[in-house]
Amino acid sequence: MIFEKNQYTPKRVLPYSPLPVYANNFKNQSRLLYPVEVRMTQDSENTLKVAQQAFEHFTHGLATGNWEAFLDMLTEDFTLWFPVGKFHGLNVGKERAREFFDYVSESFQGGLTLTLDRFTSNGTTVVFEFRDEGRLFEQPYKNRLAVSWDIRGDKICAYREYFGSDGKSY
Repeated sequence: MIFEKNQYTPKRVLPYSPLPVYANNFKNQSRLLYPVEVRMTQDSENTLKVAQQAFEHFTHGLATGNWEAFLDMLTEDFTLWFPVGKFHGLNVGKERAREFFDYVSESFQGGLTLTLDRFTSNGTTVVFEFRDEGRLFEQPYKNRLAVSWDIRGDKICAYREYFGSDGKSY
């Protein structure tokens, strides 16, 4: 965290953000702040590199049902949080992840196409926001989602998924 002369107005600088950063002081007054210097740490660069590679494998898995490359990027103590259904809540372990992604492939037998809208990252976590489209149990399906991945070294150690629509529209 970087502080201006007024110690009550912290400014957090995201190393890859092209947008200005806003901060609120204790009097609830918002003002525009511009980062003076922008740098990515080596850890942040590694996190982003690992996440981007994993996202390619994830996209491939959604499209084809072949999850091996993605599963190879998970830690043995991997955790997966899912908001609904058979896998609702916290799921622990790489084998449980394999069951989940096999279930995804069974549910979307023709695969899913994915459109990445944006992603954001800090030192250890990357969030991808995307739209996907396909057929869920033979019915037309499209949705807006976000997945949040925690990265440890060159592997994903945690996955959290959130949906944003009714499965029929973006």
